[in-house]
Amino acid sequence: MKARFSPLSLRGLSIALVAVLLSASAALAQSSDAGPFTALSGVMLLFAVVFGVGCYVYMALALQTIATKTSTANEWLAWIPIANLFLMLSVAKKPMWWFILFLVPLVNLVMAIMVWMAVAEARGKPNWWGILMIVPLVNLVVPGYLAWAD
Repeated sequence: MKARFSPLSLRGLSIALVAVLLSASAALAQSSDAGPFTALSGVMLLFAVVFGVGCYVYMALALQTIATKTSTANEWLAWIPIANLFLMLSVAKKPMWWFILFLVPLVNLVMAIMVWMAVAEARGKPNWWGILMIVPLVNLVVPGYLAWAD
């Protein structure tokens, strides 16, 4: 059984999020002492939240597609924030106890590179694609390439 969201429920969720953020920024903008700075802060916050949600949806879709193409069970785990690490470990065929290493600062960077290298190999791509995950902005392209490039 696959859990699916209808487009109407996702649209309703996005509209509710935007309404809450706009009302919060409008409430902050009514302060008489800060003026335009507060309004600008609210707009910047709204942009950051929308950008963050967009990146999260993109990464979850890419990871779910990678799991589907590698015939990994429970691809829906891509949408759950901590559980998606377990999904990545199972796609990469790494032991589940490696999750603990993701909790250690600086070690988690090395582990993420190793896991993304194994994910690239599981998709039949060169493992150096995993190393590119440490390059800013390129790390937004790599999951999409691994997911949708044949």
